[in-house]
Amino acid sequence: MQDFDAIVIGSGIGGLVTATQLAAKGAKVLVLERYLIPGGSAGYFERQGYRFDVGASMIFGLGQNGTTNLLTRALSAVNVSQEAIADPVQIHYHLPQGLNLKVDRVYENFLQNLIAHFRHEEEGIRRFYDECQKVFKCLNSIDLLSLEEPRYLLRVFFQHPLACLGLVKYLPQNAGDFARRYIKDPQLLKFIDMECYCWSVVPSDMTPMINAGMVFSDRHYGGVNYPKGGVGQIAQKLVEGLEKAGGKIQYQARVTKIITEQGKAVGVQLANGKLYRGKRIVSNATRWDTFEQLLPAEEMPDNEKKWQENYQKSPSFLSLHIGVKESVLPAETECHHILLEDWQKMTAAEGTIFVSIPTLLDPDLAPSGYHIIHAFTPHWIDDWQELSVSEYEAKKEEAAWRIIDRLEKIFPGLDAGLDYLEVGTPRTHRRFLGREDGTYGPIPRRKLWGLLKMPFNRTAIPGLYCVGDSTFPGQGLNAVAFSGFACAHRIAVDLGF
Repeated sequence: MQDFDAIVIGSGIGGLVTATQLAAKGAKVLVLERYLIPGGSAGYFERQGYRFDVGASMIFGLGQNGTTNLLTRALSAVNVSQEAIADPVQIHYHLPQGLNLKVDRVYENFLQNLIAHFRHEEEGIRRFYDECQKVFKCLNSIDLLSLEEPRYLLRVFFQHPLACLGLVKYLPQNAGDFARRYIKDPQLLKFIDMECYCWSVVPSDMTPMINAGMVFSDRHYGGVNYPKGGVGQIAQKLVEGLEKAGGKIQYQARVTKIITEQGKAVGVQLANGKLYRGKRIVSNATRWDTFEQLLPAEEMPDNEKKWQENYQKSPSFLSLHIGVKESVLPAETECHHILLEDWQKMTAAEGTIFVSIPTLLDPDLAPSGYHIIHAFTPHWIDDWQELSVSEYEAKKEEAAWRIIDRLEKIFPGLDAGLDYLEVGTPRTHRRFLGREDGTYGPIPRRKLWGLLKMPFNRTAIPGLYCVGDSTFPGQGLNAVAFSGFACAHRIAVDLGF
């Protein structure tokens, strides 16, 4: 057994930020990754000259100003940087009842685009999104570290008392609470549901106001910025920085067990039987994988059982990774799109289609004369179980063509312009990402009080911490980076760094 200050299970962005922050402080850190490359759902794969992002390519946190540019700050902490390309439009919505609008990077332009559809709600629109701006300003005025560390909280409170009091006000609130306070139009409220659903996978009633304030405002502040070379470059750069700072990463190192002694986490065991010992163990796996697979499920702490009563696994996705002739895309096509034809089907499997076309920002990701279209839509793993090989392939093909037929409304000629198509299902996500049921994180089972029920990094098992989308503040690359900063800060204090 080898001794480390911290062992991180998984090289998703949350795990890598934790590892790099600790390594930068002088800790001896080891990251264990089951796959061939880092990043998890922020990874990539290459086929026939195309470099595809595994997950979404709408990236927050790569800005240059304020304190909420957490990906930029994480890279800088280990003396690396990532070139990014500014996206002038966050999303182009194609929604029911002719609600076709773009979320412009310039705040006032976005408001005007939305007000043009809802003139009678101009005041309500401004008041709701201005409320989101207030949340963001509170967040953007303080250094975002561990809310579990009393000295940090005291320091921040004395430095920024108004910002802290403002955040306390918003912490138990959901975005829907504020939306209905200012807005009455049912269709506009549905639009705000979609604004939340596109990144939180739940409507506004169950989306914490803190998270909504961050996303709805940072897109106009730091903006959405695409990493040159693809989303996978963020993880690659963090690994480069980790190794520069003296940390280590091992690939094809699948952790099968967290070792405990007298109730305390002290190490891990790999699938090949190898053991590593650490003063602190950090799981970047989901809480379901952590407490049901890596630890004995029958010994699950009571607070984890309670957490599972409040949260459930979000759906996974059916993903189409498509290569198309550039002639398929109309002039002035935006990078990100959301397509929904029926409001009642927004949260259903195949209801909402998310589209990323990263080659509009970085043409080098595809062969000359071609573009990448990554289309994905929610799907549950239960629909893909107990199929023979031929049934599974046939089901994938049928689902893919249903999606392509719908995308033809936005991109006429897509079928005729196809050059490459690869389909991923929830089973694919489970296999390559090592996440139970291929889930992309937790969602509330019912309406909760904002973020008050979301756990922090420490667990009931001494020496064991969790990081990533199963911890405060939830899903999204910038959110899991926040989780990584917080986890590393708490561990560094605990270890005396």
